[in-house]
Amino acid sequence: MNDLLDKGRSVSTLGPIIHNPHMVAELSERGVKIANTPSDVIGTGRTLVIRSHGVSKDVIDEIERQGIVYADATCPFVAKIHKIVAENSREGRTVLIAGDKDHPEIQGIVGHCEGDYHIFKNSEELAKITKKITDVENISLCVVAQTTYDVKEWKNCLKSLKKLYTNARIFDTICNATSIRQSEAEDLASKSDIMVVIGGRQSSNTAKLYSVCISKCERTFLIESAAELDGIDLIDAQKIGITAGASTPARIIKEVLDTMTENIERTENTTEPNFAELLEESLKNLNTDEKVHGVVVGIAPNEVYVDVGRKQAGFIPLEELSNDPNARAEDIVKVGDELDLLIMRTNDQEGTIMLSKKRLDAIKGWDVIVKANEEDTPVTGFVTDVVKGGIIAMASGVRVFIPASQATATRGEPLEDLLKKEVTFKIIEVNRGRRRAVGSIRAILREERKKLADKFWETAEIGKKYTGTVKSLTSYGAFVDIGGIDGMIHISELSWGRIKHPSEVVNVGDTVEVYIKDIDREKGKISLGYKKTEDNPWEILKRDYPEGTVTEVTIVGITDFGAFANILPGIDGLIHISQISKDRIEKPQDVLSIGDTVKVKITNIDFENKRISLSIKALLENEATDEKADEASVEKTEE
Repeated sequence: MNDLLDKGRSVSTLGPIIHNPHMVAELSERGVKIANTPSDVIGTGRTLVIRSHGVSKDVIDEIERQGIVYADATCPFVAKIHKIVAENSREGRTVLIAGDKDHPEIQGIVGHCEGDYHIFKNSEELAKITKKITDVENISLCVVAQTTYDVKEWKNCLKSLKKLYTNARIFDTICNATSIRQSEAEDLASKSDIMVVIGGRQSSNTAKLYSVCISKCERTFLIESAAELDGIDLIDAQKIGITAGASTPARIIKEVLDTMTENIERTENTTEPNFAELLEESLKNLNTDEKVHGVVVGIAPNEVYVDVGRKQAGFIPLEELSNDPNARAEDIVKVGDELDLLIMRTNDQEGTIMLSKKRLDAIKGWDVIVKANEEDTPVTGFVTDVVKGGIIAMASGVRVFIPASQATATRGEPLEDLLKKEVTFKIIEVNRGRRRAVGSIRAILREERKKLADKFWETAEIGKKYTGTVKSLTSYGAFVDIGGIDGMIHISELSWGRIKHPSEVVNVGDTVEVYIKDIDREKGKISLGYKKTEDNPWEILKRDYPEGTVTEVTIVGITDFGAFANILPGIDGLIHISQISKDRIEKPQDVLSIGDTVKVKITNIDFENKRISLSIKALLENEATDEKADEASVEKTEE
């Protein structure tokens, strides 16, 4: 594929080349188009690439009959299966195929069977088939498997077959790399707290890996890119296993590994002093009975005066009154307030006692934090600092560290926006020995989002309109928050014209009007529409440019058989070589160049196939006819 592109060839693939949306999107950016049938590339000058899943013999025959230039990228293991089933079915054997009947690879294999065949997905379906095949002694069987078929399920099926049919020809066609990868993934999952499987959700190979892993590790996650790591909490995992489907590009695997490493290092390398640790250190020389109850008797800018019922005068320095460095004493207490305080230092010579309110609050607050963790209840705090790897929030007098990965709804949002703001979060980790607490704002946001999502699904229906916010962009589309759930506008839905990236139309943070184009409730996926019908260039063409219209166009492409000209943004028409000039020409380049603006007549519009025929020659002939008519009129006048 890349060899063809590097040579400057225009390429179309018969269906997606592999089941990995990121790779398909990258190829699309390089100009690769997806053809649904071989006839889609006729007359386009494109080379048709047959994907690794292979195709049926009928498709190959059609391609060759149409004279289409093609490159066969069928996997050698798949091509081997084609040969096996073709030879054995010609010899009169019934073919049994283990795999998913809807998978392109299985459909291609079936297309090489010349006799009876049966497809089974598992041992249960095989049992139903074998009940129908009653003539055990006389029937001849050929058994093959999809290259990515589950190895354990294959072995179960073979046990049943060998008991019933002693003369069956069994070909172990599962790709050796697939078998090894499944075995290694199973072993890795059994030793891991969390298992991450990287690959396309439409990939059979990746689906098998996920199935194998989740049977050994309950916390198994299937992701297509590093962006999806935001939804996975890795903080309490001691061992994390990672595997990837065969079609997953190495670039994406590396991106996931780098992102996971960065997240873990940020959490582990947080070196900001913990307030609870500082408190513990400061209390080493104090007894628990050094707590007093006092009454505020005076307030100064830098301290508060308190009567604690002793001969010494008590005072609370401003920094010991509150954790908020911007707080003013008069905003926290007033004369007459009763306070529980901790004695910090007694100076008998001066007759004073230094007291602390915030440290005693922290001791009491720690019990609040522990209880919140045990009961999974939210707490409210005030963000005091942005530190390396996250933020610090004060809750009930306790410093709580909130990692960057848990501070915002999505990865990459600026933490500075939270500074000096009140936030609500969950306590997700407590270290009682070190009096350390870790919080998560995202856990609260996730719960709120789930409530909104549940409400959304109650009323969601195709065609319903929403006002949403663009949350992120990828090479293949834009993700939009439509109230508790994200939907995707595919790049093809953003504009009636061709664009290379969604950023040409929308940006993160934009408010957009969308409608539900399709719903997959089982997978929780929403496809959104964005383009408006009235902006469809074909509708504009139908309204303003009927057949016979004369208009100016710009030459955008030249081939051996004619020139393509742009009529409207997103719509090109063909000026066939025979319609470029009244005189015979050898090639379009003799008359036209890319970028030329010429006047043409629209001679035919095929709305069904979206093809338009244009003619310069028709205008030249009309001009010649008009000139003759003018000459005749002049002669008649002179007579």
